[in-house]
Amino acid sequence: MEKTLVIIPTYNEAQNVQPIAQAVLDAAPDVNLLFVDDNSPDGTGRLIDQMVEKDERIHVLHRMEKDGLGRAYIAGFKWALARDYEFVFEMDADFSHNPKDIPAIQEAAQGAELAIGSRYVGGIRVINWPLHRLILSRGAGIYVKLITGLPLTDPTGGFKCFRRCVLESINLDAIVSNGYSFQVELNHLAWRKGYRIVEVPIVFEERHSGASKMSNKIIFEALWMVWRLLFQAKFRRTARVS
Repeated sequence: MEKTLVIIPTYNEAQNVQPIAQAVLDAAPDVNLLFVDDNSPDGTGRLIDQMVEKDERIHVLHRMEKDGLGRAYIAGFKWALARDYEFVFEMDADFSHNPKDIPAIQEAAQGAELAIGSRYVGGIRVINWPLHRLILSRGAGIYVKLITGLPLTDPTGGFKCFRRCVLESINLDAIVSNGYSFQVELNHLAWRKGYRIVEVPIVFEERHSGASKMSNKIIFEALWMVWRLLFQAKFRRTARVS
């Protein structure tokens, strides 16, 4: 079986790391799990170290400071590529992404280069979100499609699986976005290169514990990022034909 890695960035997720690791490995026993911890002051990193000692499928990458979602994932991608993983997942630590969806997303990635867990394909499947968050999320998807042409219902979603060829083809050091627009930038780059992208229906539930990382800075970054992507694509709003 081709090697699969699930990358979970963490910052102050001490309440979640043990249960999410157990849930992931129960749902997909053959995967490996990499936590990328940004020196969490609540002791998240120490808890993960204890988990690593007990289960060889669990790994941790300690970073010196809080440096953003995008930088955490890029560090994880490089770690994965150096260790010959074929399938590389992004996933949140807070149970907003259901680990039981991992097998379905990985199966979809067998026939594509990027499989995205979508909250909106075929309808809206979001639990316990306030209306303004839902409007912001849906509005972002429409905004991205109108400006860039990216034909996805959920371009900002963070539950996805890359084939290694996609990550190898992207200059990871040139990625500039760091918040939720990081997801849009990676999706757009993969689409522009002509890779096959599929969306898999998932149910998204607001985090069980801890605090959301959403901020005005993240929203503003996303607003200008789509225009940068359009300019980068020389105003082409279609994918490269493979």
